[in-house]
Amino acid sequence: MASTKWVLFIMVSAVIAAQARAWKASCEDPYYGSCYGIAHTCPPGCPRICEVDCKLCKPICACDKPGAVCQDPRFIGGDGIMFYFHGKKDRDFCLVSDPGLHINGHFIGKTKTGGLKRDFTWVQSIGVRFGSHQLYLGAKKVSIWNNTQDQLILILNGQTVVLPIRKGAGWEDPLSRVKITRVQNAYNAVLLQVGDIFSLTARVVPITAEESRVHGYEITTEDCFAHLEMNFKFFELSPQVTGVLGQTYSAGYKSPVKVGVAMPVMGGEDKFAVSHLFDTNCKVGRFGGELESRLQGSEGFSPGVRCASGNGAGQGIVCRR
Repeated sequence: MASTKWVLFIMVSAVIAAQARAWKASCEDPYYGSCYGIAHTCPPGCPRICEVDCKLCKPICACDKPGAVCQDPRFIGGDGIMFYFHGKKDRDFCLVSDPGLHINGHFIGKTKTGGLKRDFTWVQSIGVRFGSHQLYLGAKKVSIWNNTQDQLILILNGQTVVLPIRKGAGWEDPLSRVKITRVQNAYNAVLLQVGDIFSLTARVVPITAEESRVHGYEITTEDCFAHLEMNFKFFELSPQVTGVLGQTYSAGYKSPVKVGVAMPVMGGEDKFAVSHLFDTNCKVGRFGGELESRLQGSEGFSPGVRCASGNGAGQGIVCRR
């Protein structure tokens, strides 16, 4: 029975790989009329995930741009320097903390075999606080990946956001100034904008059989560890911004990682750890909710309500007083 499951996994993964090789991206900005809507095949360096530089009208690897959070997890800081932050599986860490914006990431993963100390980890979901609002974006737990099934969960202030599965389909909340649009092939990829605070392109992706083989992840048919790959753009941060990613945008920041090594690692799990996905109690936290004056008339969760991912697998949000 076990061998039969493994053969099925290999066959399904081969189909997925074939689909991935054909993935395309197009310019999403109608301002660039001569490039807008034209499909480009993703480059060899990122065959599954890319975006189009509308000005140059060419596909580029989204995970190589400043503000990227991808893979295991691999960050490109605001200073352009690449580093890894592994965190720990089934824990939450502060990615960005500023007086008006706080973003945490929930890490999933597997314990390495062979006596290695750290876990394999990926960012399964994020919890965003701005003003009095709370936004959840996450990947569902998936066994066998299918490119034509949507595995993305979006929840704003406790209400699930339902987006038609159609490229360009949009949803907007005028109170929080959150706007969400489906991009790329419509499944599992959205552009999220929060007023003039930040924007985020997020994609749900699996660990493929090839990635598992190359890196020794030992992924089975029980869980393909669907996770987020993200590109952040921040429009207004204070000079004191912190967090795993946020600190790289702060005034006078100098990266402590060893540039030039194969895997430069950012430590400091103790500084960035938070109790729950929407908590702001990391040691370097800055959040104070100061954006309320810019989000006039908005209402978020009631005071005293705390929320977290209910089972660590992204199946929903549990809130309690």
